[in-house]
Amino acid sequence: MPQLTNTAPSPGEFLTALMDKRGWSQTDLAYVLGLKTPAGINPILNGKRGISPDMAKALAVAFNLPAEEFARVQAKWELSQARDPDPGVTARAQVQSEYPLREMTKRGWIRESDDLEKQLCHFFGVNSLTEIPHLSHAAKKTESEKEMPAAQLAWLYRVRQIATEMPTPPYSADKLHQAVDQMKLMLGDPEEIRHVPRLLHDAGVRFVVVEGLPGSKIDGVCLWLNKASPVIGMSLRFDRIDNFWFVLRHECAHVLYGHGQDAAIVDAELEQQTENLSQEETVANTDAAEFCIPQAKMTSFYLRKNPFFSERDVLAFAKIMKVHPGLVVGQLQRLLGRYDLLRKHLVSIRNHVAKSALVDGWGDVIPVG
Repeated sequence: MPQLTNTAPSPGEFLTALMDKRGWSQTDLAYVLGLKTPAGINPILNGKRGISPDMAKALAVAFNLPAEEFARVQAKWELSQARDPDPGVTARAQVQSEYPLREMTKRGWIRESDDLEKQLCHFFGVNSLTEIPHLSHAAKKTESEKEMPAAQLAWLYRVRQIATEMPTPPYSADKLHQAVDQMKLMLGDPEEIRHVPRLLHDAGVRFVVVEGLPGSKIDGVCLWLNKASPVIGMSLRFDRIDNFWFVLRHECAHVLYGHGQDAAIVDAELEQQTENLSQEETVANTDAAEFCIPQAKMTSFYLRKNPFFSERDVLAFAKIMKVHPGLVVGQLQRLLGRYDLLRKHLVSIRNHVAKSALVDGWGDVIPVG
């Protein structure tokens, strides 16, 4: 019986070798198979037709071989004739195993093209697929990246990618302090949010809004491109005024304290972080809460009115504090665990942000090099 080689003989060649070994002609084989003429064998021998499952069983009996042998010859030949797959299959399979690559492509972060591997390496800033964090043997994975879910890490890389191309003056801590003071005066009117990107830019802080990937539960990030280039990224996971100001001030605190210079600080599910917090997160939370509403005043209002908080009382307190009622409602909801309380005051802010900020997501893609 002929041996299969790496070149994969055609079914016709395999069958011809079996016939030669027995000294059979085409007519002889046709006779053995119960065919009236060799016409039923010729198309197989000349490569115009393959060996069907029925024919494989018949040939198996004729040559006293397993039918699977003929099926294997046919399958191996067909594979040898098939076109090579898209080289991007390997890259997609490797990355999709960890990252939401399909969603990243849909967002325009990665383009579907022949150079997919090159694009992925460029996106993650590595030289090969094996160096991408979370893939096996990733040489560049840092300690913080080991602990970070892949969807959050992909979002972080997108923020960094966009921020890298933003022309921004060198960072000034004094100007950022001044910007925070100015932002404090904006808490009463959602429209004022449009000024935030300019204030941060003038202080040398790159401000980027990137829609979070599904399931990432990410709120914001503080990272540094270098010692003079801090970046604040936000996802607007909750499109409401209280969350926007809390997350923004939280990330501003990280920048002002110099946090995140060695490794990016990614903040996820900030609303649930209450225990076992690092010192960095504790001080950032404290500054953010105090910024939104002085906590001594908030505590006093809560104790005086608990457990009944009328809309009139909330509006009056917000007016005294010179903040939007949504900031008061947001803190009350969290203190009471009642997320249905006066929800109409948790107004949307995304359109106000989009007026002046770089926003990537919700149908828009920021072009990067």
